[in-house]
Amino acid sequence: MEVIRLEFKSEIKEKILEVLSSFSSDELKIVEEITFFDPDFEENKKKLNTTYAKIKNGTAKFYTLEEVDAMLEETISKYEN
Repeated sequence: MEVIRLEFKSEIKEKILEVLSSFSSDELKIVEEITFFDPDFEENKKKLNTTYAKIKNGTAKFYTLEEVDAMLEETISKYEN
């Protein structure tokens, strides 16, 4: 199967779905993207892909729970005043 992405005004969604529903499920599968809930979806996706690539190639920096706790305590103490 091939994949295409359609962008359309919400007013015509019903018409588009009506036309597409004339095809069988073997011919066409409708997959709705949920990007409208997160306006930063594409940016977040790029960041996650970059981080994943660093993990795969071994260049990612990992921290123990104790190290994270110390960093959080230091950050909190800066803003306690």
